[in-house]
Amino acid sequence: MRILIIEDENRSANRLNKLLLEIDSSVEIVQIIESVKEAVTFFKQDQSVDLVFADIQLSDGLSFEIFEQMKIDTPIVFTTAYDQYAIRAFKVNGIDYLLKPIDPKELKESIRKFKSFTIKRQPSDLSKLVELLKEKESDYKTRFMIKIGDRFKSISVTDISAIVSEDKGTYLIDKLGARHLLDGSLEKIYLLIDPSQFFRINRKYIVNIKGIDQIYSWSNSRLKIRIKNHNDQMIIVAREKVAEFKRWLDK
Repeated sequence: MRILIIEDENRSANRLNKLLLEIDSSVEIVQIIESVKEAVTFFKQDQSVDLVFADIQLSDGLSFEIFEQMKIDTPIVFTTAYDQYAIRAFKVNGIDYLLKPIDPKELKESIRKFKSFTIKRQPSDLSKLVELLKEKESDYKTRFMIKIGDRFKSISVTDISAIVSEDKGTYLIDKLGARHLLDGSLEKIYLLIDPSQFFRINRKYIVNIKGIDQIYSWSNSRLKIRIKNHNDQMIIVAREKVAEFKRWLDK
């Protein structure tokens, strides 16, 4: 059985690889792919696999973007850290889903289910799955609770200009330029907010489209941006993010 893993977290990918081989030593992990872009390239080359394990949140977007660009007949098991609302949606269309951290027993059951298919499975209606994912928009966070001294304050996501990771902490930058410490990593917070409004431009920054003041060309076809009321130097959009960032701005 030839398996493709689409996962941008090395630890998760390596663990999944190890578990799959423990379940079935004949499994061949064809490749571990970390991004939407790499996955599209892989499938364009007509490389044949029997089963795909795909994380939802990748470094350059949602894995569903792969299936929007490519017609893929291969059964897919989604791995996800999303809440139960989203999981129920995935279950409607996917061959299976696995909630992170992956339980070895559940993984074994997914493999058993795949092997039980005696007739080539017709591809899932992935366009419907994408629509169900979009319905999750109402489930995105609308406010963050922050602490100021001995007081607590609720800040609407519409009042956030950017979110930054620095000095081993994650900070919300509000529309007035003030910084507030948040609980959780940048990666975790990015899963909680609406991707139509927020974009992770590099390893350090997530920006709100309403918080962008200016965008400038920079060397090597890159971009740099200035955040409203943010005194930090202009922020560079990572080279691998530029094309997607432009598409996001143009939606």
